[in-house]
Amino acid sequence: MRLIPLFALAALTACSSNTTTTTTQALPGVGPNPELGAPSKSLLPVVYIAPARGWPEGGKPTTAAGTQVVAFAGGLDHPRWLAVLPNGDVLVAESNAPPKPTEKGVKVWIQKQVMKRAGAGVPSANRISLLRDADGDGVAELKTAYLENLFSPFGMALVGDTLYVANADAVVKFPYVAGETRNSAAPVKVTDLPGGPLNHHWTKGLIASADGSKLYVSIGSNSNIGENGLEMEQGRAAIWEIDSGTGAHRVFASGLRNPVGMAWEPTTGKLWTSVNERDELGNDLVPDYMTSVQDGGFYGWPYSYYGQVVDVRVQPQKPELVAKAIKPDYALGSHTASLGLSNAVGSALPAPFNSGMFIGQHGSWNRKPRSGYKVIFVPFANGVPQGRPIDLLSGFVNDAGEALGRPVGVAIDTRGALLVADDVGNVIWRVSAKTAALP
Repeated sequence: MRLIPLFALAALTACSSNTTTTTTQALPGVGPNPELGAPSKSLLPVVYIAPARGWPEGGKPTTAAGTQVVAFAGGLDHPRWLAVLPNGDVLVAESNAPPKPTEKGVKVWIQKQVMKRAGAGVPSANRISLLRDADGDGVAELKTAYLENLFSPFGMALVGDTLYVANADAVVKFPYVAGETRNSAAPVKVTDLPGGPLNHHWTKGLIASADGSKLYVSIGSNSNIGENGLEMEQGRAAIWEIDSGTGAHRVFASGLRNPVGMAWEPTTGKLWTSVNERDELGNDLVPDYMTSVQDGGFYGWPYSYYGQVVDVRVQPQKPELVAKAIKPDYALGSHTASLGLSNAVGSALPAPFNSGMFIGQHGSWNRKPRSGYKVIFVPFANGVPQGRPIDLLSGFVNDAGEALGRPVGVAIDTRGALLVADDVGNVIWRVSAKTAALP
């Protein structure tokens, strides 16, 4: 058994010898009706990650025609998620996984090595910083620690004069005063969320309803396919609906392995989410996806994927649940780690980047060749996706197979540019129209 980690380490070492990532257009498993091949198995999971390097001096991603990119803010500590405030200030969650209990086993060892190589093996800053571009030149000249001593914060939502934050284990709230650069108020708990000590998918996304009366929190599973026991999955692999005033909550939708980003689709008013699907079924299974979320809907995890395709690894099965499993709306490619999600409302980018969804793809670890590591755009018409994804921001992996950056959260700022959190580059990128008067 001691030989297995050595084989795994050899696989990890081999990761650094590949060239650039596969293009979105060439990926299988993309679109409203992706072709799903047969699953494959191996003694050890495919481990093929781009080791984190960071950007060289003056380096930046490649943008689509008609757009340009600048570093809106640098020198951050693992920036993951973004919230744009009405006055133009930007909040960024500088965060990483909370401390985990000592775990043993080959897969745990592999996971730790993957995290280190991916640039995620660092302690969480547990901070939300405020960025301000007062002179409007597209670069933030002010960066302050707005909230500190949080617990792996991620999602944020401002409702009136209350700022809600989704920590890894609870939704908390703070009073908000426009223009303040530091918030020293004590957090007030709204409701507990599924947390540790085991907290496999720790990120908790957060979005508010239009009237602010409801909060929606995305909560990932505590495993790949329930291997830690379904008792560890209570309330997880789901989106919760929370009463913002009382903290009362219910499961809004379930069977979503790892929902992360959420956005309202403006034409239909439906809630959409980006979901990371299961691993270890082969390079081209299972596609990550984005989908509209039905109240009370079940999306298959762990018993089936992409609707009613049964995952035979999960025993015992529940055919009565599989029969109800909803097929997602749009596949985003297998193992792309599609995290960030933002609608294009307010976008001042050129066509076609003005009606649809932006998706931050953090990048694969369980696929060879690699996938993701870019920001894509999916055009919408009449409230539904139309056509293939379009690369907006790419070039995050160099020719040596190293990750210069990895996109996570995406958000439209108050002047119509797209902000992108890059947790390996420790940068917030700002993508704007090339012909705009301002960057």
